[in-house]
Amino acid sequence: MGWSLRRDDGTITEWERSGGYATVRVRERGDGRFVVRLDVMEQAADDRAYDRLVVDEREAAEERAAAWRADYDLDG
Repeated sequence: MGWSLRRDDGTITEWERSGGYATVRVRERGDGRFVVRLDVMEQAADDRAYDRLVVDEREAAEERAAAWRADYDLDG
């Protein structure tokens, strides 16, 4: 199952896995740091998962988001 970009408004960037049961989000905090969040919902074909990480730079957040999308891509 592939991922598609669902939101990108300058503050939040969010991808959703086809089927709708998993999302990865990058959000800029008020202090300029970035939160990266993985949410694989209970109804998903794979195991439920949730993870959250705070990093200092957008590049690091986007790298973690890309890694989670690769790790949780059911096609791969």
